[in-house]
Order: sequence, then structure tokens, then C-alpha cells
Amino acid sequence: MSHIPVLINEVLNALSPTDAQTYLDGTFGAGGYTKSILKAANCNVIALDRDPNVLPHVEKMRADFPERFKFVQTEFSNMEDAVSGQKIDGVVLDIGVSSMQLDQGERGFSFMREGPLDMRMSGAGPSAADVVNHLEHSALIEIFKVYGEERRARRCADFIVRARDIAPIITTNALAGILSSALGSGGKKHPATRVFQALRIYINDELGELYRALLAAERILAPDGRLVVVTFHSLEDRIVKSFFRTRAGEIVGGSRHLPPQEVNTTPPSFHLRKRSGVAAGKTEQSENPRSRSARLRSGLRTHARSWPLDDRQGEGIFLKNVPSLEMLERMCA
Repeated sequence: MSHIPVLINEVLNALSPTDAQTYLDGTFGAGGYTKSILKAANCNVIALDRDPNVLPHVEKMRADFPERFKFVQTEFSNMEDAVSGQKIDGVVLDIGVSSMQLDQGERGFSFMREGPLDMRMSGAGPSAADVVNHLEHSALIEIFKVYGEERRARRCADFIVRARDIAPIITTNALAGILSSALGSGGKKHPATRVFQALRIYINDELGELYRALLAAERILAPDGRLVVVTFHSLEDRIVKSFFRTRAGEIVGGSRHLPPQEVNTTPPSFHLRKRSGVAAGKTEQSENPRSRSARLRSGLRTHARSWPLDDRQGEGIFLKNVPSLEMLERMCA
């Protein structure tokens, strides 16, 4: 099945591509957003992706738009280095795993396809198998509970630890089977859904990447530049929503109801034309199931300076009692 970019009409409306301007697509994937932006106006696109498997799509895009397309293989949190000081007129981010990655069983992202328990977007660093086979019981519980919002995180960790004492857990099917035994097979969602999500988020530092990317986008956007973010689950959406509302001066310390003396006096760096997120319409949801959980949020960059880098909004994204990926890699060496 061909790749269908989610909320593409809404993304183009929020981004409003204009001739001679430059846009950054931080999550190139199969190139759906990039191609649509380049076709919407005689503009330029700088695209980023850390996944080396996107390179065939990159080459096709270069052939179709040789003068207006540039690609940099890197994490989207590195967008400031990728644009080398250039001010950008719009940034678009499609957060999370792509349908292309889910369809590749050998990548280990999906419990529906047999493959190695990998899940690494870049192909480097510790894998999901390293997590379930090496982290302590308490760390597994925290990852599943926070990143997967799995209510029975302890039971999942119990079954995984018992299983790995018998034999290493190295395939998607093996882990999916363990989680099915732990949670049963009833309900609308597969019992492995939330744990697989949690492992993917942890392995790829997805929430940290998202937060750092929002900060970077704030710094590289020109005045009146647009930041457009599409998310697919509540953890991501809460980070984006909080970022936009804080930077628009609507909330401080996570609440709109703080005493007046605690209101932040930093000039807003974003203006929100629409406070609520945008969801896919019924037609798109029926034609593209991936769009059902998607939500788009956007903001217009003001002329104010970027907010100080020591703001504490990112607290709560990172787990305090779980080893960093660097520590896990040393544990597995």
C-alpha cells in the first residue's frame, strides 16, 4: 500500500507554502509532506530523517526537485545545525513511527509482524531486545507505565522477567506472546500495543527528541514563520500543547489559574490562531486508519526572542529511575 500523508490538507493550510520561502520537514519518511509542500508553491524544502531506509525516497525527490530540495540525515532535534544559521519560514513535524517502518517486519516495530525485537529508527544504539533482557524489573514498570500508559505495567514486567530467566526474548512474536499471556486477548487493542509503544519511545528517546525539536524550531523560525506538529498519542500531544500555550503566554507552571504576580513576563514567542488541535475528518479516517488518532497543532512565530533554554517545561518527559540509553548500551557491551 502506498504511503498516505496524514492530515495533508490541514498541514498545508497551517503551513501556507509561499513562493521563494524555505520550509523544513523534520520527519521526511516517504516524502509525503515534502512533495506536497514543493508542489504547493515554488518554494524550497530542507528535509531531515535519522532513518537510513528513507534514502531511496530521498533520491526520487532529488530527481523530481533538483533545485529546491535538500536532505540531511539526522535527528530532527538537530535542525538548527542542519540549516546552518538560516532562518526558516515554516517547520512541519510528523511525530512517531511511520507506516513504512511498521510495514517492515525486520525493523521490529510491530507486534503484528515476525521479526527481531529491534525498533531503532536510526539502526544504532541499544535495541528493544536489550531493554527487555537487561533492565531491572522496576525500570521496566516505569517505562511501560509512563511511556505506554499501561495500567498493568507491573504484571507485564513480571511476565517478561520470568520469561527472560528461561530464555532471552529476541523476537516481536516472542514478546507479543508473553504480553498476551500476561494481559489476555480480550479488548479492542492487542495486549502488546502499549508495551510496544513504550519500548519504541524509550529506545528512540522520542519525547526528548520532540521537546528539543520544539525548542530548536523556536530558534530557527523567522518572524511570522509557522510551526506545524502532527502527533499520534496523548503523551506527544500534551508536550506540544503545553509548549504552544506556554510560549503564547497563556499558561505558566502548567496552570492558567496562578496568582497574577506569578505570570511570566517573557514576551510570547508564538501566536496561536487556534487553541484546540485539529483532527482528521470522517472521510480521511475511513480511508487512512492511521489518521484516527492524529492531532495537528500549529503556531505563528512572533518577533520576540526565543525563550531562555533553562525553562523547566521539559520536566516530566524524562524518567528519573530508568537508565539512559548510554548507560543501557554500556550494560549490554
